[in-house]
Amino acid sequence: MEPEKEKKGDEVGAVIKIGPKILELLSKIGEIELENVEIKAEELEIWVPTIIPQVMPSSVQPTPQVVTAPPKVLPKKPKEILMAEFKPLTQTYPGRIVEVKLGATKAEGGSRGKVVKIGGEATPSFYLWEEVPPNPPAISADVFDMEVSLPRALKMHVQDVIGNPAEWAKLAVNKFGADMITVHLVSTDPLIKNTPPSEAAKTIEEVLQAVDVPIIVGGCGDPKKDAEVFKRVAEVAHGERVMLSSLTLDMADANVLGDVARAAREHGHVVLAFTAMDLNRAKELNRRLYEYLPKDSIVMDLTTAALGYGIEYSFTIHERARLAALGGDVELQHPTSSGSTNAWAAREAWMKMGPEWEPRELRGPLWETITALTLLLAGVDMFMMMHPAAIHTVKEVIKSLLRRGKTKPEDISDWITVKI
Repeated sequence: MEPEKEKKGDEVGAVIKIGPKILELLSKIGEIELENVEIKAEELEIWVPTIIPQVMPSSVQPTPQVVTAPPKVLPKKPKEILMAEFKPLTQTYPGRIVEVKLGATKAEGGSRGKVVKIGGEATPSFYLWEEVPPNPPAISADVFDMEVSLPRALKMHVQDVIGNPAEWAKLAVNKFGADMITVHLVSTDPLIKNTPPSEAAKTIEEVLQAVDVPIIVGGCGDPKKDAEVFKRVAEVAHGERVMLSSLTLDMADANVLGDVARAAREHGHVVLAFTAMDLNRAKELNRRLYEYLPKDSIVMDLTTAALGYGIEYSFTIHERARLAALGGDVELQHPTSSGSTNAWAAREAWMKMGPEWEPRELRGPLWETITALTLLLAGVDMFMMMHPAAIHTVKEVIKSLLRRGKTKPEDISDWITVKI
């Protein structure tokens, strides 16, 4: 074997073409054995000639034999479906949702006839084969402290009490079956009536006297004005364990978040931490609130986008939060709230459309119902709602799910036949 030498920079290497030589040796002696040989090559190609089988002369061809295929046997048709037992995967999770209590009885320093507890779950939503949730989801009915424009499908049920939040609250509890009341102090908005905190606090006092269920206090959305109102309401409602809705990172930017959180702790209240579909911001807000409040005084609102207006994003963010919390993320281990009333912001819920979309009186509550039920399956613990049919339906669905199949589906859907 003759080496061919080529020079690369300062190195001289030998390139040996070994393929043809090996084949030549093999053709003569049939076998070759190499010992203590090291082969270095960028490419190694071994060529093995194809052996073409010889064809026997026709004179010695074997006589072909005819093989008869066995008769085709058709499979028997099944007479019944085989029964198989389904055993769902059961597992435990390292995390658990914090339980939060809303409202306080006389024995606890308040005046409520009952309290509402939310949270406490240790499994994904309605994984009843793993654990039955300690507290069922709750529903709070929205009322407003002034006359507001409402779709006809809503207004027809509350037109006699619009502008009177105390009477509206009584109607929602006694007739609609709400577990709680959310009083939206929209008149405090500087761009509307700019109602002073003292007057807003008086409204909350009137509602507390009108009903004996837990109260949620909703602001106007202006960070500084809400901070003033919440601090005053916290004083007036001392011991009642109301929920202040809501605290935001905008309050932190305005340097008022700490003031509201301290007022909530001092007077024994709960806060609703609101962020816009961003788990990182939700965690950041919770971390800020931990400096002032215990974890059992914080509920999260991750934003509710209505049916047809991004509800899939809301479902995903709530589901991610719940799974992360159960997986051990302590900053997300809080009950969640859904402003399901946002469904009425969708034009399709109230506007006049073609005859195939009528009646509007039914389409609107359906829009709110589906919005709430979608997030119920994502793990939401509390719903802010308005239409009495929607409230009733969601409550019935929750009861049905918790009965673990011991109810009939037609019992849930009876409300559809109700004449509105």
